[in-house]
Amino acid sequence: MTRANDVAVGIVGLGGIGHHHATKLLDRDANLIGGMDIDADARRRFHEEFGVHAYEDESDLYAVCDAVLITTPNRFHEEYAVSALEAGLDVLLEKPLAHTLESAERIAEAARAAEGFCMVGFNNRFAEPVQVLKGYQAEGRFGETTHVEANYIRRRGVPGRGSWFTSRDVAGGGALIDIGVHAIDLSLYFLDHPEVVEVSGETRSEFGGRDDYAFVHMWGDDNGSDGFDVEDSASAFIRDADGNTVSLEVAWATNRPTNDEFVIRGTEAGATFDRGSDELTLHEATAFDDDHHHFSDAEIETRESDSHAAEQARFLDAVAAGEAPDINTIEEALSVQRVIDAIYRSSERGEAVRLD
Repeated sequence: MTRANDVAVGIVGLGGIGHHHATKLLDRDANLIGGMDIDADARRRFHEEFGVHAYEDESDLYAVCDAVLITTPNRFHEEYAVSALEAGLDVLLEKPLAHTLESAERIAEAARAAEGFCMVGFNNRFAEPVQVLKGYQAEGRFGETTHVEANYIRRRGVPGRGSWFTSRDVAGGGALIDIGVHAIDLSLYFLDHPEVVEVSGETRSEFGGRDDYAFVHMWGDDNGSDGFDVEDSASAFIRDADGNTVSLEVAWATNRPTNDEFVIRGTEAGATFDRGSDELTLHEATAFDDDHHHFSDAEIETRESDSHAAEQARFLDAVAAGEAPDINTIEEALSVQRVIDAIYRSSERGEAVRLD
C-alpha cells in the first residue's frame, strides 16, 4: 500500500499561498516533486526556496505527479483543476471553488467524470475545536442545531488594494468570496450541509475605494484605490429547507471591532467557537430544584495546530488509499458557491433569492 509521504505531489500557482502549502508539505516530509507557474520570477523563487523544479507548463508537472494542489488566483481554478482531473490526478483545490458559479459547475462536472477526485480547501473544518464541536453534535449534546451566527470581520484588512484579490474580473468578488466563503462553509458544515432554499444579502464597498483609506495592517502591498472594484463587506441571512438559518457578517474593512466568532444554537445546548483564538465554549442549561445556566470551556489536546497541515494530511491519506475523502467534497463546495452567487444576486436585486 502506498504511504501518504510517498505520494508525488506538485503545486500549481507559486504565490504566497503556494509557498505556504509547500512549507507545510516539507514540514511533514511529504514528497513535493515540483511546482508550476507562468511567471518566471515566481518559478525562480520557488526553486530557490524549496529546491524542486518549477515548470512553465502544467502538463510537464502533471507527468511526474500523483496529485496536485492548485493555489492560483480564482479565475484560473477551472483551467488547472479540469486539466489535472483529465490527466487522472487527484486535486486539492484552494477555496473558493471558482470565481463564478458557472465556472464552479464546470469544475464539478469534470470531477464527477474523472478517475481521480477533487477536494476543496476549506481548511477551517480541520481546526481541532471544530472537530470537537462536530463530535458533540454527533452525540446529540446540542439536540437539533437550528441557527449559526457566523462572523469573519476585520476592522481594516483589505488584502492589498490593486492586487488580484480586489479585481472582480480575477477574484469574482471581494470580502464575501475571499473570507466569507470560509464562514459560509463552516456554517453549512455545522448544519450538516442542508438544502439551502432562500438567501437575502447586501454587499457594500465603503472603504477600499477611498484615497483616504486608513489601515494599520494590510495583507499585501497597497497600490491605491484605482484597482479596487469589489465589496469590502457583506451581510446575509440564509435559510434551509427545514427552517434552520445562518446570519452572516463578513468584512475586510468596517468601523466595528474585529470578530471571528461562530455561535451555534441548538434545542438542548449551544456553543461559541472563536476561529481566531481556537477557543470553544459550551452553553447549557439544567433543570434541577434550582434551575441554572452553565458555561464550560473545552480544553483540547492539540495534535495538529495548523489546519492547512491537517487538511493536507487528509488529502494525502486519501490519495494514498485511492479513495475520495468524505469531507470537503466538490458537491459541498458547489453548494457554498451557490450561496455566494445568491448573495451577490440578492444584493443587486434588493430582494431575497430563492434557490429551490
